[in-house]
Formats: sequence, structure tokens, C-alpha cells
Amino acid sequence: MEYNDLVSAALNVRDRAYAPYSSFAVGAAVLTKGGSIFAGCNVENVSFGLTICAERSAIAAAVAEGHKDFVAIAVVTDLKEPAFPCGACRQVLAEFNPSMQIIAATVSGERKQLALDQLLPRPLKNLSDKSADV
Repeated sequence: MEYNDLVSAALNVRDRAYAPYSSFAVGAAVLTKGGSIFAGCNVENVSFGLTICAERSAIAAAVAEGHKDFVAIAVVTDLKEPAFPCGACRQVLAEFNPSMQIIAATVSGERKQLALDQLLPRPLKNLSDKSADV
């Protein structure tokens, strides 16, 4: 699958990122099983721990609209090489689909694609399930 619309949505929302401290604008767009796309950008805070990554912003937008069945996410940065989600975002994505496709892209058009389970092979699982392999 090409995922061109998904990458375009991530590229477009990247322009709205709030990154006054790092100047590192990131855009992300998540694709639902039903074909809907939800975008999000990073929102920094002077207390860096409160910063919201673009990937989690996109997931939150989709969940707020009632969607939880995700098949892919695109992440766009202005780095020379495509950048994959950070560890915290990988865990949040795995909550919904541990094998979703991750399309990392640059503003210049470079792309790399991996399944999430290649980046996070053993995500934390439901701790209330005593049989869970955590």
C-alpha cells in the first residue's frame, strides 16, 4: 500500500506544530481500518515532560472521534533520514494495534516503512490479565 494520503496529512499538519523550544516540528496521521485519517502534531511545553508527541496527538484526535481500529500511522519530520516514533509513542500505538504499519517520512520525500512489532517486539500488555506475557 502506498499510504500517500496518510503521508500528505502528516506533512500538512506538521506546519501547525508548536515547537518553540526544540524547533523540531513533527506531523503524524493515523489511518483507521475504515479508511478515516486523523492528524496530529507535536505540542511542546517549557516543562519538557509535558510535551505531546505528534503520534500521540493523532491517536488522541481519532479516539476522541470514536475510532480505535488503526492500521497505519505516518510520521513526517525535516530530518535527513526518516524518524520512527519514540519509545513512549510505540507503546501507545501498540495499545491499539501491535502490528500496525509505521511510515516514517521526511519533508523531502524520503520514506521508510516497518511494522510496529519490528520496532517494539514485546510491548507491555494488560497487567490485569495474569496470563499476559509482559
